Amino acid sequence: MCGIVGYIGQKEVVPVLVNTLRKLEYRGYDSAGIAVVNGDGVSVRRSAGKLSNLESAIAAEPIEGYYGIGHTRWATHGRPTEENAHPHRDCTGQLVVVHNGIIENYLELKGQLQQEGHKFVTETDTEIIAHLLEKHYNGSLESAVKKAFSEIRGIYACGILSSREPNKIVGVRSGPPLVVGLGQQEYFLASDTPAILSHTRDVLFLDNQEMVVMTKEGVQLFNLQGEPVTRAAQNITWDANLAEKGDYPHYMLKEIFEQPWAIRETIVDRFSLNSGRVYLEEFEITEEQLAKVEKINFVAAGTSWHAALVGKFLLEELSRVPVEVDISSEFRYRNPVVKP
Repeated sequence: MCGIVGYIGQKEVVPVLVNTLRKLEYRGYDSAGIAVVNGDGVSVRRSAGKLSNLESAIAAEPIEGYYGIGHTRWATHGRPTEENAHPHRDCTGQLVVVHNGIIENYLELKGQLQQEGHKFVTETDTEIIAHLLEKHYNGSLESAVKKAFSEIRGIYACGILSSREPNKIVGVRSGPPLVVGLGQQEYFLASDTPAILSHTRDVLFLDNQEMVVMTKEGVQLFNLQGEPVTRAAQNITWDANLAEKGDYPHYMLKEIFEQPWAIRETIVDRFSLNSGRVYLEEFEITEEQLAKVEKINFVAAGTSWHAALVGKFLLEELSRVPVEVDISSEFRYRNPVVKP
């Protein structure tokens, strides 16, 4: 899990990017980086370790601009080093990418790109995205995105910019979340809503296989076939402080103490104390179909996996149906015994 951000507007971009990255640091803290566009092209600052290290790097070598992208990393492919920190660049250094997710066929694509003359300088899977975009670029960043991501197999949420197309940021999503913030003559890209709530409460959530094009004039949504998508903005009404660390020394302790409240909030609209009935309108499985279930598989990772272990005991006790729990990254590649 990584955090990505983007900003285009009237403000000096570096403070905005650093501020939004700070609110996403819980998504990754082994390295961080930003890329901004100015009169000299794309300027990049990266650092291993926590965000404070990146702030020190920027203070030592200041950069300025009015649009850019940033990233805070939780390493998957490649060690947590400055070299492997995002943003990643193409061979020209003028096209950069930040990415949350995993590119499953990156070794295959990397081999093809190397044969075509592309030079790789990191151990990451993300770098192949920059080189694929460079390969397919013909004057339109949106066109390059459509072609490049048609070759990619995996999950991704990305922010992309190129100095060859000034005042434009492209976001693309398939899997990990991506939200667009709509401000007053300014627009934001982020992995999670709390990152941008201090700037705007009007947001668009990208669906899978969708792309957003952000300019100073506004935002446009498309699917990855290039067809326009129309979607109304949502206004976020909940308190941004709920997503902050508050007086707790770290997020884990905050989440532990918030569990009773979180459980109440989760079930309050689903359960009637008067009738004892549970409401799950979206659960499109009939009682007849449920009666035929012979086994249940939980597929999860991290804290969700631990929750699934608890769920296994509860479901088996209440339903008398056997339950298996799998780590999702392993379930993905094995051949499990499951019925249709």
